[in-house]
Amino acid sequence: MHNGVMQMDAENTAGSAEDLIIAVEHIVRYVRQNSRAGELSTAASSALGRLSREGPQRLTDLARAEGVSQPNMTQLVTRMERADLVRRVADATDGRSVLVEATETGLDVFHRRRAERADALQLLVAELTEPEQQAVRTALPALARAIQDRRTRS
Repeated sequence: MHNGVMQMDAENTAGSAEDLIIAVEHIVRYVRQNSRAGELSTAASSALGRLSREGPQRLTDLARAEGVSQPNMTQLVTRMERADLVRRVADATDGRSVLVEATETGLDVFHRRRAERADALQLLVAELTEPEQQAVRTALPALARAIQDRRTRS
């Protein structure tokens, strides 16, 4: 990356793990700052994204997947319900359980945020040289696959 995000000399283009995490943190921050749809908190955006990708979930499962306590997830879901981003529905397989699912409004916000983030990333990548662009297009999906592989092994 250039413009001071990561200072690496020509002989060390791979960078250390610390250089890479600093770059990832900068990229994530940049992309998040350039997505405004729904004016969501990071926690709400993450939970809505998970519901959009994975479908309805029990509140306890959603809390576990998001790495927060059940009381915190309950408060977050309540706020998201008030904003018509999610709703609680009966679990068809267990009448005693409730699932949290994204509403049409929530899905719309999720898709608009995803488009804003994609546009922000595309603008950033467009500033790179062609070899750097190709490296990004190769490396990021490879890292995403590695993450998915870890999840399926767990």
